Amino acid sequence: MNVRAAAAEVIYQVVDQGQSLATALPAAQQGIKPRDHALLQEICYGVLRWLPRLESITQSLMDKPLKGKQRVFHHLILVGLYQLGYMRIPAHAAVAETVDATKTLKKPQLRGLINAILRNYQRQQEELDQQAISHDAGKYGHPGWLLKLLREHYPTQLDAVTTANNTKAPMWLRVNRRHHSREQYLTLLDNTEIKATVHPQAGDALKLERACDVQQLPGFADGWVSVQDAAAQLAVDYLKPQAGELILDCCAAPGGKTAHILEREPSASVVAIDCDEQRLLRVKDNLQRLKLDAEVLCADARYPQQWWQGSAFDRILLDAPCSATGVIRRHPDIKWLRRADDIAALATLQAEILDAMWQQLKPGGTLVYATCSILPQENREQVKAFLSRTPDAVLTEGADNGTADAPGRQILPGEEDMDGFYYAVLEKRLTA
Repeated sequence: MNVRAAAAEVIYQVVDQGQSLATALPAAQQGIKPRDHALLQEICYGVLRWLPRLESITQSLMDKPLKGKQRVFHHLILVGLYQLGYMRIPAHAAVAETVDATKTLKKPQLRGLINAILRNYQRQQEELDQQAISHDAGKYGHPGWLLKLLREHYPTQLDAVTTANNTKAPMWLRVNRRHHSREQYLTLLDNTEIKATVHPQAGDALKLERACDVQQLPGFADGWVSVQDAAAQLAVDYLKPQAGELILDCCAAPGGKTAHILEREPSASVVAIDCDEQRLLRVKDNLQRLKLDAEVLCADARYPQQWWQGSAFDRILLDAPCSATGVIRRHPDIKWLRRADDIAALATLQAEILDAMWQQLKPGGTLVYATCSILPQENREQVKAFLSRTPDAVLTEGADNGTADAPGRQILPGEEDMDGFYYAVLEKRLTA
């Protein structure tokens, strides 16, 4: 299949049909040659990053929009514009291949229209590009509702956050200390001419100078190393698993944190739950590759009485369902799949899970509340409300665990080149 046609269909599925990029992109990659997988990904990610700019340009170049069954061709135009504006593909090749995609999409009669639009953009590019960034959506590449929240909560950091969200994320590795120390693995990478640097706080994290195929990483198949952002790796540093403890990883899929707990403390008994059976398959795959054992359950965290009759847990890692506004740089479709009214619904769900999980924690135990969100309603406000209604809950002391009025640590996208993440470490009093 023509790569540009595949890209147009993926973007149509995401923007018009609400399908996630994580679902649409792998399905489309099956229909093209393996050597074109990276190109397809680059185009899809790029169009979704800069969608408002590309839409603005398209509107300027068309008398009337394409609707109904022709909507996929609207997205094909965006694909062509992205190549011309952002990629190093020679302009003649970008135009020719995009126009040629009309045959694959079975509407060759639109060939002339798409060719004319792309040629007109080439002639007026400087003027159209300036016009496309004259409004906030085009300038920042974010929907209006999210920009409003970012301005409200991070007025001095708006540019930094949106720039990070629109920048390709680095490749972070988590070294499995059951096999090597981070320094030993750094030497192994150096011996294979893969350059990396250490993270100043996440003790197992290495950032690659350039992303590479995981099969190029020494010992990947043998479980020596995994791919995981440094911010997500901090979960285990805050959890501090100890020998012989019973630990729950709640909302565990795809399993990176479950594995990290066991890598850090092999004698711990770990239970991993998630309500999505399909996503739990990835947890099991990760554990199998790393040769680790955990009890994996498909379960709704709000109703622990339905799935757990065992002892109370020494520690609970609650990586709560959230807006994922901290990982937009890895999942640009989040900007267009999320809606403003999703946030209140997510906050309600988080509170239900937090209350239920607290009942499963031993007195004296630790619960780490985590999200990959940067919105206070899901983070500091959520934890502050929980502390006010839960007499036996206390925020543990620590320079990066905030205060009772502003609890937890908020990591913003791009901070130390990490994803956006939030952590709060809570302890259950022995007596209320």
